[in-house]
Amino acid sequence: MKYHATARTHFPTSIYLAASSLCMRRISFLIGLFCMTLFSVSNSYAVATMPPPDQLSSAQQYPPALSISAVTPSEHNAFFAALTQLCGQAFTGKLAVDTSGSDRFADATLLMHVRECSDTQIKIPFFVGEDASRTWVITKTGAGLLLKHDHRHADGSHDSLTMYGGHTQSVGSAHTQAFPVDHYTQALFIELGYPQSLTNVWEVFIYEKTFTYRLTRAGFEFKVEFDLTQPVQANMQPWGHR
Repeated sequence: MKYHATARTHFPTSIYLAASSLCMRRISFLIGLFCMTLFSVSNSYAVATMPPPDQLSSAQQYPPALSISAVTPSEHNAFFAALTQLCGQAFTGKLAVDTSGSDRFADATLLMHVRECSDTQIKIPFFVGEDASRTWVITKTGAGLLLKHDHRHADGSHDSLTMYGGHTQSVGSAHTQAFPVDHYTQALFIELGYPQSLTNVWEVFIYEKTFTYRLTRAGFEFKVEFDLTQPVQANMQPWGHR
């Protein structure tokens, strides 16, 4: 029997197609890998050869903080500015309302002196006859205005009832601001036995001819008005202040 040496093995067409597809995917992968490597090398070279960025100045790196006035509402600033216009002047006043029935203020000479002024704080001694124990302190806080009552003894030491007051809770206006009692003051009133004062609201009004200080709570009102048209000489010094 003779064997034919020319006999060949035939593979299915699908095998050839699969092998061809695999080769193409490998070629594409190698080309992509080459391109990515080339891009990475080029990018690294570009970064390495580019000039360094300009250094920021100290002011650019650490910009100064905004001032208290810059973050204070315009109405509060306008009110504060109106009060600052009175700095250095003193004015006589009169008791307009006092529902307590006390004659402590009714029979005394009342005088306010806008005595100390800075960009953020104004101090106004309120003299009642020869009593120089009271100073109103209005301060910008950045969140509004704070009114405090600085009460001193004749030797300059603090009274037990001192630094009470309130903070604005609304923008108010250039002419009027309200200061509802703050938490420190409520705690102080409770400690010293003044529960009736826990809802105090102080108000200050500034108009062309009149400055008004007013205190109200349920069933009580106290108001003093000062004539701004007739400045007077202030010869007294508030206790505890130079």
